[in-house]
Amino acid sequence: MDSTQTHEILPKIQSETHKNQQEEDDDSPTLSPFALDALKEFLASQSISKTFEENPEENNGEIELPLLSEDWRLSQFWYSPQTAITVASEVFTLFSQLSSEEPDVLPSVACISCPTLFIYLKRLYPTMSVQLLEYDTRFEQYGNDFTFYDYNLPEDLPQKMKHTYQIIVADPPYLCIHILLTSALFSLSSRKSEECLKKVAQTIPFLAKPEKNFLLLLTGEVQRDRAAKFLGLHPCGFRPEHSSKLGNEFRVYTNYNPGERLGGWDLEE
Repeated sequence: MDSTQTHEILPKIQSETHKNQQEEDDDSPTLSPFALDALKEFLASQSISKTFEENPEENNGEIELPLLSEDWRLSQFWYSPQTAITVASEVFTLFSQLSSEEPDVLPSVACISCPTLFIYLKRLYPTMSVQLLEYDTRFEQYGNDFTFYDYNLPEDLPQKMKHTYQIIVADPPYLCIHILLTSALFSLSSRKSEECLKKVAQTIPFLAKPEKNFLLLLTGEVQRDRAAKFLGLHPCGFRPEHSSKLGNEFRVYTNYNPGERLGGWDLEE
């Protein structure tokens, strides 16, 4: 997973990260400022994807934003840069789709306990409206883009956030099961993971805009049945990876059919 209540991370977005965003589009004077910003961000994301394809030898094919070292004792496992960019690109695709359907309404994105994704979204798509719900109060440095969140109090959130978000990405606390752990600890961890997911599943409908919303859940393969039971989600073929090469198999689950993106829905029984 990407985050828990005991995070020890602090974003350090530095100026030396790759700057592939195209900032000029003088040949499109008829586009609105919002459309121009969306076009620039789309071109930036395409440029980053192209870098992966053409220069895989650079940084092992990854464009990485600096983060503090993870601490496995606190269940801190950062996404690999390619995973973060893949999920961020999917969010932007959904964001663009919603924007085209309602040009006068700016879609809102909520990131529940996934600060790595939040950081990449802020960096790659700076005009996107993104809210981080997070237990670690050091993220207060993001000002109004940060909301304190304790999954034990799933609806203890500002009323202004209720039924506001069209796109929600959640990575609920998930305890890593190492092969050397005892069966008793495995059972405890399994129950804890189920509890976390069940409570986050209460937060999501509080946040989600009822008319239309897109939900992405990043969690373990072992949560597959629970993701379907609590949220009606299907797994995708894309397998998220972590910088620490976490042994547990992770999946992305969605409440919508992504088509060929994210590897499509994996409906195999």
